[in-house]
Amino acid sequence: MTEISLIDVEERPTVGIRRRVPVADLPAFLEEVFDTVASQVESAGAHLAGAPFARYRGVSSDVVDVEAGFPLTEPWAGAGDLVAGTLPAARAVEATHRGGYARLRETYEEIERWVEEHDLHVQEESWELYEAGPSSDPDPDTWRTHIVWPVAVPEVDAG
Repeated sequence: MTEISLIDVEERPTVGIRRRVPVADLPAFLEEVFDTVASQVESAGAHLAGAPFARYRGVSSDVVDVEAGFPLTEPWAGAGDLVAGTLPAARAVEATHRGGYARLRETYEEIERWVEEHDLHVQEESWELYEAGPSSDPDPDTWRTHIVWPVAVPEVDAG
């Protein structure tokens, strides 16, 4: 069982590359992007402020709209083909997936059940922070993926 909770997330400046990518090509895309972005950030003298991320927008299908990169200590001011952005402030469901990526879908299914049980409504975007993965240890049992899935906040009637 995955530990799932509701949290408030603060906005974080990011830099990355955004593309529409077939799901089957995601591992290769992420590996290439993380290397490219880290190299360009270092060359520009900027500073990484955490684990690499992948932010998914829209409903999942065979092709996903994904932005991948790193959070930064300051907003991106560098040049090149990198996109300055943010991981937005949000009320969100969070969970940490432990293990290889092949079983990541199971963690999302647990989150979906938890959201339904708590009468919440998730937005059509989420992001994953790769706290430990293939670059830190070849053993998938040690990998940790932090999932953040913003929820819709009900509007308050000021009337």
